[in-house]
Amino acid sequence: RPALEAMGNTKKSGAKALLALWASAMASVAPAEDHNALAFVRPASAPGPLDNPLKGYCPYVTAGEIHRPYSMSFLYTSWKELEPTEGNYAFEAWEKKVWSHPRAKGKHLVIRVYADYPKKPSGLPDWLRTKGVREKKYRDHGGGMSPDYDHPQMVVAMERFVSAFGKRYNNNPRIAFIQLGLLGFWGEWHTYPHEEWFASEKTQRRIIRAYLKAFPDKQLMARYADGVLADYREIGFHDDMFPEDTDNGKEWSFLARMRRAGHSDTWKRKVVGGEMEPHNAPKWLGGQWNHTLEMIRRSHFSWVGPYGPALELENSREFLKRSDEMVRKMGYQFRLEEIRHSARVLPGAPCKVVLQGVNEGVAPFYYPWPVQLAWIDDGGKILSKTNLNDDVRKWLPGPFSLKADMLAPSKAGGYRIGFGIEDPWQGKPAVRLANRLPMAGDWTVLGRVELGTGAK
Repeated sequence: RPALEAMGNTKKSGAKALLALWASAMASVAPAEDHNALAFVRPASAPGPLDNPLKGYCPYVTAGEIHRPYSMSFLYTSWKELEPTEGNYAFEAWEKKVWSHPRAKGKHLVIRVYADYPKKPSGLPDWLRTKGVREKKYRDHGGGMSPDYDHPQMVVAMERFVSAFGKRYNNNPRIAFIQLGLLGFWGEWHTYPHEEWFASEKTQRRIIRAYLKAFPDKQLMARYADGVLADYREIGFHDDMFPEDTDNGKEWSFLARMRRAGHSDTWKRKVVGGEMEPHNAPKWLGGQWNHTLEMIRRSHFSWVGPYGPALELENSREFLKRSDEMVRKMGYQFRLEEIRHSARVLPGAPCKVVLQGVNEGVAPFYYPWPVQLAWIDDGGKILSKTNLNDDVRKWLPGPFSLKADMLAPSKAGGYRIGFGIEDPWQGKPAVRLANRLPMAGDWTVLGRVELGTGAK
């Protein structure tokens, strides 16, 4: 509400302060054009949403009940399931079986494909064995079969699969992030403690190039930033032992690798997220809470999953409060500090909108979702909407602003201005603000404008 209205109950003893506040507010308003005086509002802040898209929690859909709000679902899948016979892809069957799971309904997806997952049946397609790809049996991590990643037939098959994978999903707006996968235990690009089994540098580069070519429009993520990945600036990263090994003082820690590889600022363009140390959320939201907050800040984490606090049946007040705080701190959180807009304009004339805001999170938003303004009538109908030139990806932590002139409706009357950041998958605004502002459906209402022949 307007700053002066918020002071409506000020006593006489505060009259001087009130006048000073009024003068300050008026001085901050841009000079009004003859036909376009500006209304000015400093909207109240509010706790940020817990299920804003592409941030927060990203749990498994098959690991039991999910106890906290979340916006994404994490899907592991085996290569064998997606390509059961050579060149024949079962993408549609997989989507029908997994994407429609009740816990994945309405959620964006993070996907990793594996060929070898310890404790699970091999994810290597059987037809590759007939082509001569051999495997080594191991007992570590619960046991499994590690394939020969450098076998010529294996490398060509992986490249061909990634190409088909990209053709299917690069332009699918439901997909949030693609993890490179395929190589190593769990698709995590290592075979520790059997380093000699892992893919050669040549093979790694071929797989990286295949992913980059297949997914030019998706945010990709890799497990480790150093080694071969040090040469690639178009890939984000996932830390799957957060926050235990995020920055633990060891040279092999997640952030030590990021620094060594020159990826310290990669978060400004490419997403960083990953899995919390399995089964230890109570620890990291308990006695180690300050360490968790510091690791979020240092790593610029946007999301946690597939394991994380959302899977814990823990209902203590402290745990729930810290869980919510963690979500609000991760990724982006947009809050408007000042709203200026034309108070009265002529029908069909330009209406000025000026917004000042702040990203209170630790990271930007990573996709060029449209930033929009809309005209909304008193019945809630969207009369028109305008895509702005502003790039939401550039709203790094700290202040941001936008200015726009939107043409008013042609019919006189009172109309509301709506603000939204549209999810291309849903086809409607999805990113909500950390403000106490009214909503009109999925639109945040910035204010009201009067249109009429007598407007000045």
